[in-house]
Amino acid sequence: MNELMEQIKKKDARAFTHGGKFHADDVFSAALLFYINPEITILRGNRVPDDFDGIVFDIGRGAYDHHQRDSRVRENGVPYAAFGLLWEAVGAEILGEELAEEFDEAFVQPLDHNDNTGEKNELANLIGNFNPTWDAQGGNDEAFFQAVSVAGMILENKFERYRGNERADRRVEEILEEHRQAVTSGKRDSEDAKILILPEFVPCQKRLSETEIAFVIFPSNRGGYCIQPQKKEYSMNYKCSFPAEWLGLENEELEQVTGLQSAGFCHKGGFLMTVGMLEDAVKACRISMELYHENPTIVNLGGDSCIDPLLKQLPGMQEATVIHMDFMQLPELTVDGIYGEAAMDKQQWKNEVKENLKRILKQKPEAVYVEGNVFETYPIVHQLRKKHIPVLTMMEKDGQKLIIQIPSGS
Repeated sequence: MNELMEQIKKKDARAFTHGGKFHADDVFSAALLFYINPEITILRGNRVPDDFDGIVFDIGRGAYDHHQRDSRVRENGVPYAAFGLLWEAVGAEILGEELAEEFDEAFVQPLDHNDNTGEKNELANLIGNFNPTWDAQGGNDEAFFQAVSVAGMILENKFERYRGNERADRRVEEILEEHRQAVTSGKRDSEDAKILILPEFVPCQKRLSETEIAFVIFPSNRGGYCIQPQKKEYSMNYKCSFPAEWLGLENEELEQVTGLQSAGFCHKGGFLMTVGMLEDAVKACRISMELYHENPTIVNLGGDSCIDPLLKQLPGMQEATVIHMDFMQLPELTVDGIYGEAAMDKQQWKNEVKENLKRILKQKPEAVYVEGNVFETYPIVHQLRKKHIPVLTMMEKDGQKLIIQIPSGS
């Protein structure tokens, strides 16, 4: 157990943070301390008492404050706030080192970034709304601890989900190994190698994207069985889809078009189908794989059509459809290189990026080729990377044009 954890777990443990208006940073920091030691005493004020010997966070310019000039910044550029500094010290003892890093990236960093930059964050807004109105009478300590209570429930739920996902990963590995052995030994038909039958529902989409598994079947909590197609790794598209004529049908209509006696429902979005019998679930997968014809799409954003043949040389893209799109319309530059009166404000710019992203995603691309200046391309590239869609560009090497993938973080 590290020194901070020992200090938090003391019977007479105390902590101090700033008074006045509170934010998600100090609220989640307090919630984290209460999670470790529900009996800890947390005080608030405008100045740390000279004789205070407890944990001080988000004030005082110490180890768990971030308001000093030389406050720390992560390697990826996200500055630490108090919550991140505390989590760095104790997170591994709560979730283990690997999960603690994942939790920092997915949950802590957005809140730290919000507190340091004001970048919009819905959870931070929710916590901030616990602050009393401007004309409320009395102090706001009561409101602070109400917010801490809510943050504590969120943390506890999040921790349990991370632990649950870890248990799920282990269970999925066991099921996958059993499946491989059944196919290898002949207990299951080789044509069913891409169909995984779960004895019970287990979260597995992320893990299975790395495998050849195209469909998962599992018992439904409403009776019968559910079938889910699995997405490709780093793609929004499925490895195999249900036939288009099945989508949106149910009961007799679905039975008639599929020929499956117990067919129940096929979602119009194509991400779920239900049947009454396991045999029919397997048949539905077999029929889908037999009829499926992949027609991949690549979006060429801002590039010339002369790039298209290079894009079609990429693995698995020989039959791809290349769709050309232009970038968002930017205001004209004046002679001195400054944007003119028609320049967009920040919100207009965000809306334009959002609309362009929506336009691209509508095509369900396997990849997006991007060409243009950094100012135009970066917002779109950044959003596509967040959606785990491969982003391509061109480079020249030894006089030869090459298509390369823009690495994460670029």
